[in-house]
Amino acid sequence: MSPAPGSTCSSGDCSGVRIPDQAYCLMHVAEEGRAAYFAGLTPGSSIDHRYTPFPDYLLDRLLQSLYDPEASCARIGEADFRGAEFNEANFDGAIFSGTVRLSEAKFYERASFTEAQFLGDAWFDGAHFHKVVGFAEAQFSRQAGFSKARFDAQATYDQVQFAGVSAFDDAQFADAARFYGAKFDGQAMFIGARFSGSAGYSAAQFSSYTEFGGAEFAGDVGFNSAIFHTQVGFARAQFSGPAHFVMAKFSSDANFSAAIFSGETKFDGTQFSSANFGGALFALTSRFGPMECAKEIDLSGAVFEVPVSLEIAALAVRFERTRWESTATLRLRHATVNLSHAVLTNPVAVTAHPTLFRGAGGTEVGENLLQGAPSGVRVSSVRGVDAAHLVLTDIDLVDCLFAGAFHLDQLRLEGRCTFASTPTGLHRRYLICPYRWSSRRTLAEEHHWRAQLAGQPALPDGLHPSPRVWRTGPNHTSRDLTPDPEDVATLYRQLRKAFEDGKNEPGAADFYYGEMEMRRHDRVDTTTGERFLLRGYWLLSGYGLRASRAIGWLLAAMAVTIVLMVGLGLPDSSPEQVATGTVPAGGGQVTLVVDKDDPRLTLPVADRFTGERFDKAVQVVLNSVVFRTSGQDLTTWGTYTEMISRFLEPILLALAALAIRGRIKR
Repeated sequence: MSPAPGSTCSSGDCSGVRIPDQAYCLMHVAEEGRAAYFAGLTPGSSIDHRYTPFPDYLLDRLLQSLYDPEASCARIGEADFRGAEFNEANFDGAIFSGTVRLSEAKFYERASFTEAQFLGDAWFDGAHFHKVVGFAEAQFSRQAGFSKARFDAQATYDQVQFAGVSAFDDAQFADAARFYGAKFDGQAMFIGARFSGSAGYSAAQFSSYTEFGGAEFAGDVGFNSAIFHTQVGFARAQFSGPAHFVMAKFSSDANFSAAIFSGETKFDGTQFSSANFGGALFALTSRFGPMECAKEIDLSGAVFEVPVSLEIAALAVRFERTRWESTATLRLRHATVNLSHAVLTNPVAVTAHPTLFRGAGGTEVGENLLQGAPSGVRVSSVRGVDAAHLVLTDIDLVDCLFAGAFHLDQLRLEGRCTFASTPTGLHRRYLICPYRWSSRRTLAEEHHWRAQLAGQPALPDGLHPSPRVWRTGPNHTSRDLTPDPEDVATLYRQLRKAFEDGKNEPGAADFYYGEMEMRRHDRVDTTTGERFLLRGYWLLSGYGLRASRAIGWLLAAMAVTIVLMVGLGLPDSSPEQVATGTVPAGGGQVTLVVDKDDPRLTLPVADRFTGERFDKAVQVVLNSVVFRTSGQDLTTWGTYTEMISRFLEPILLALAALAIRGRIKR
C-alpha cells in the first residue's frame, strides 16, 4: 500500500514515508533531524520506513539505535519497510517483536536474516532479492509470507523454524533454494512456486498441511529424509531435473496426481501412508522405489516412457489406465493390484517379491508400516488389458476379474499362480441329497455367477467369505453386470490355451473342466441336445477328467453285469454237441448233422448264486471290459447283457485312462 498523500518525502520523486515531525524520509532528512529521530529510538520501538531508500550506513545506524545490550542484538517492535530499497541488508540476530512488513521491498546486494527472530507476522510478499539472501536458523513464530517474492541468487533457509503458516505461493527462485533441516510447524504453501535452480529440502520436517501444487522444479530437487506428518500435495508439479525422495516419510496422504517427472526420480526407502500418482508422467525414471506404503499407492493414469523397475511394498497398488511405453518389471510385496485398462505396449512382468527390498546401497528396506500385513501379492483385475504383454509370477488370482481382457490365450503365468477353489465340505440338495463339489481351479467370474444363482447374500466389506460357499462379486446385486456362463466359458477357453502353451497340462485340465461346466449351464449358445450330452459326459467321468468317477461307474457296471450274469446269463450247464445222421439202406455216403441245444436256465434262484457261477460271471465281465468275448455259453439274457457290457465298459475304462493321463501329463 502506498503512503497516504501528504505523508511522503518532500524531496523530489521520493515516495518514502516521512519520519515523525519532519517533512522528509529518513534518507533525505537533514542530519540534525535524523540524529534527533535516532536519539528517540529505543530497543523495541516501532518504525515505519515505507518506500525509503537505505544505503548501507543508514540501515546500520538505524539498527544501532535499536540495539539491546541485554539481548546483544537489535530489537524492533512493529516494522514497516514496504517498498523500501536496501543496498546490503544485515538483520542477523535481530528480534522483531511485532509485525514486520517487507512486502515489495528490494534488496540489491546481499541480504541476511541469519538467526533473526520474528515474533509477530512477517510479510515479504513481492519482495525482490537481487543477490544472495540468507535466513539460516531464523525463527518465524507466526505467519511468514513470501508469496510472489523473487530470488535472483541463492536463498538459504537452513534450519529455519516456521511456527505458523509459511506462504511461498508463486515465489520465483532463479538460483538454488535451500531448506535443509527446516521445520514447518504450520501450513507450508509453495503453490505455483518456480525453482529455476536446485531445491533442497533434505531432512526438512512438515508438521501441518503442505502444498506444492503446480510448482515447477527446473533443476535438482531433493526431499531426502524429509518428514511429512500430515497431508502433502504435489499435484501438477513439474520436476524437470532429477527428483530425489530417498528415505522420505509421508505419514498421511501424499498427492502427486498429474505431476510430471522429466528427470531421474528416486523413491528409495520412501515410506507412505497412502500416495496418489494418478496421471503423473515419468519421462526418465528407470527405477521407482523401493518404497513402503501403509495403505494404497495410486498410479492410475500414470505414464512411464522408459524401461522401469517398480519396487513397492503396500497394501494396495492401483494401475488403472496406467501406460507403459516400454518394458516394465513390477516387483511387489503384500499388495492387492488393480490393472484395469492398463496400456501395455511392451512386456510387463508382475512379480511377488519373496524377500525385503534392498536400497541403492544394498541395505534392506524395512517394512515397519506393514507389520501383520497379508503376505503374497494379489491381482484384483486385468479388465481391459492386452494380456499378450503381461507376465504374472507367483500371483494370487483368487479374486481376479478377467472379463474384458484381450488376448488372454497369450497371458503368461509363471511360478505358483493360485486361483479360487470350489466350495469345500458336504452340501445338501433339496435338504436330502448329500453332495460335494469336485475340487478344481476356478475363475472369480464363475464364483460370482454361481453365488448369484444360489441367492447368496452379499458379504459386508472387509469380511472374508467362508470356504464352504461361492464368493460374491462386486456387482452381486446386478445380474446384467455379472458375466453369464457363455462369457465365463470363453474366459476358461482362452486361459486353458495359456496353460497349455506353458506346458501346464493339469492346470489346463481344470480350465477345460470349467469351460465344459459353463457350456453345460449355457442356455443361449448351447443347444438342448448338446447340454444333454454334456450332462452325461459330466456324470460319467467329469468331462474325461475325473478318473475316480469313471472307475466308480465302471465298477458299478461290472457289478451289475456280474449279478445279471449269475442270475440270468449263465445256463445250468454248457450243452454238449450231438451228432446225428442216417445210413442209407443200400449203403453209401453218411450225412451227419452236429447240433447243440440252446443253453437253458432252470435252476432255482437260490441255487444260481454259487462260487462257481460267480467265477464264470467275473471272467465274462472282465473279458467284456477289454472288448473280448469269453466263449462262455450264455442264455439269451446273458448274450444281450454281454453285448451291452462290451460296449459300455470299455468306454468307461477309456475315460478313466484319459482322466489319469490328463492329471499326470507334462
